[in-house]
Amino acid sequence: VISYVRKAEHDLVVVILNFTPVVRHNYRIGVPSAGMYRVALNSDSSFYWGSNVEVGSALQAEPTPWMGRPYSLQLTLPPLAGLVLQRD
Repeated sequence: VISYVRKAEHDLVVVILNFTPVVRHNYRIGVPSAGMYRVALNSDSSFYWGSNVEVGSALQAEPTPWMGRPYSLQLTLPPLAGLVLQRD
């Protein structure tokens, strides 16, 4: 699993890539700021012929420090897929 943040002025996106064939439930990643993170892209969607594992449409960042970041998200990672989360 690889995750990273891309920023442009006040906007940011979080990219999470799961290169394993296993669904990762309750996977936690660190994020730089509070707020809602909307799923902008789920490559596991049936629209892309994926397995359509349910990840939700938005996630609330928790004030739990993780991976050197002050906030974190806990989510389900679909197998062999990528997620792009956009902070609202």
